Amino acid sequence: MTQTPTAHTPAQEQARAQFTVPAQHPMVTVLGSGDTLLRVIEKAFPGADIHVRGNEISAVGDPVEVALVSRVFEEMMLVLRTGQPMTEDAVERSIAMLKASENGTSDGQETPAEVLTQNILSSRGRTIRPKTLNQKRYVDAIDKHTIVFGIGPAGTGKTYLAMAKAVQALQSKQVNRIILTRPAVEAGERLGFLPGTLYEKIDPYLRPLYDALHDMLDPDSIPRLMAAGTIEVAPLAYMRGRTLNDAFIILDEAQNTSPEQMKMFLTRLGFDSKIVITGDVTQVDLPNGTKSGLRQVQDILEGLDDVHFSRLSSHDVVRHKLVGRIVDAYEKYDSKHGTENGSHTGGRGRQSGHKGK
Repeated sequence: MTQTPTAHTPAQEQARAQFTVPAQHPMVTVLGSGDTLLRVIEKAFPGADIHVRGNEISAVGDPVEVALVSRVFEEMMLVLRTGQPMTEDAVERSIAMLKASENGTSDGQETPAEVLTQNILSSRGRTIRPKTLNQKRYVDAIDKHTIVFGIGPAGTGKTYLAMAKAVQALQSKQVNRIILTRPAVEAGERLGFLPGTLYEKIDPYLRPLYDALHDMLDPDSIPRLMAAGTIEVAPLAYMRGRTLNDAFIILDEAQNTSPEQMKMFLTRLGFDSKIVITGDVTQVDLPNGTKSGLRQVQDILEGLDDVHFSRLSSHDVVRHKLVGRIVDAYEKYDSKHGTENGSHTGGRGRQSGHKGK
């Protein structure tokens, strides 16, 4: 894509940019079916008038918006050259990243194309990749550090991306096994009241980890890998007394660990292993008066060499758009009323049921 020099009309304070879409890219891949992608861009930049004629795209209007429109199409071209299609969601996230960079709220130099084309794992006809800048930094941190904490609200891909990195590490023989664990009890001694055997009691708490595995591996291979010990899914209590070497270890729902459990888990680290700990400190299910190990560990380990804290926000939610708005609404409510998860602060945990991601 080429862009003509921007022309300014002082009286109207307008700018003009023009781009040519290369012939190898059909215009439908740039504009979207029924111009859906074009409408996303037009809605995001009301101060720019965008026109399309053949494979020529021009924008006239506010200089800042025209420059950003130009950047959006340039980033789209870079993505399309990799063979990856553009979606409405990808265009919206590209625009958000570019606007954040323009207004100074972004502290990095990563471009939308760099974020959207970073492949982690290809499995069963689909590719898993980060969708936001913070997700990319989270994935990069997992590559660079031995222990990484992924902290953020539901739907930000904390566990899913960690699982993808674990499978990638196993397939590339960086580790010999994957160990996935969660606290099995979310609010006191409730497990004994559930019907069934111990396995049947803990299975519902571990089910989200199995679901993610099924997305990333051939389902028929999972029982074989688990039988061989290559993949282990177990409650956190099963980690006590072990040293975990040559493993990629993920602790999920870490907000529901006590400080003692968190220390126990972290000290399981063996040679040639990597640990990723994920959790949402706004969804603590511990009994009243029990402090979350995930909250405490931030004060203890922040700044320690080879330990990294990745913090995601509602802007990184990759579920339905409404989920991000729900997260923001709860944060505003808690801030206004001095509460935490609807309960008054002061060390008390939430008493409602278990919340998965």
